[in-house]
Amino acid sequence: MNNYLVVIPTYNEKENIVAIIDAVFKLSKPFHILVVDDNSPDGTSSIVQSLIDNTYTDQLFILNRKEKNGLGPAYIAGFKWALENNYQYVFEMDADFSHPPEKLVDLLSKAEDDGFDLVVGSRYTSGGGVKNWSIDRHILSRGASFYVQAITWMPVKDPTAGFICYKADVLRAIDLDNVEFTGYAFQIEMKYTAWRKGFKIAEVPITFVDRELGVSKMNSSIIKEAIFGVLRMRFQKKYKA
Repeated sequence: MNNYLVVIPTYNEKENIVAIIDAVFKLSKPFHILVVDDNSPDGTSSIVQSLIDNTYTDQLFILNRKEKNGLGPAYIAGFKWALENNYQYVFEMDADFSHPPEKLVDLLSKAEDDGFDLVVGSRYTSGGGVKNWSIDRHILSRGASFYVQAITWMPVKDPTAGFICYKADVLRAIDLDNVEFTGYAFQIEMKYTAWRKGFKIAEVPITFVDRELGVSKMNSSIIKEAIFGVLRMRFQKKYKA
């Protein structure tokens, strides 16, 4: 079994899914991909299944879920699948090219060669950045990062990032059935829990590019969850090591 699995959650990503899969499989490392589809009405799942049947039989897999109920549960389902299938390095990545696929190799190197347990593709470490964002979104994202660091004291410059490499040991150590949050707070919760448990975290610079095709899943309830969720993480005992 291959050691490297990229988990890509999808909901209505027919414009992007073939291109992102092809881009990952062209890399120098032999990544596998698990697409976790939340019953996309646009036929994303059927497109992936066709690729499995005709092109990427031994590299590409799909996990079909019955409904759309948040980013966090989709990733949790993917993580459990990865552990059941004995992958040693598990990656989070969006389908819309906001995360540069070629940087998967850098994330893996930082974990596999340098010994870090969790590696973040970071917009806000030295050399990182964003592209095609409005001023409002810049302010919101930067403000969220400062807020999370101030409340949690977690030494991660991009705590809301969703481009990540986990060693399997990290995912085994976290009670995945007890992860509370579903939106962007999920990303913070996973990093915070890993950090509190003593795992080593590194950041690799990336340039985050706003999606060109498809529709963003960001909404006000996700932002609200992140704001109040951080306070709960900081003071609830369940997040202590």
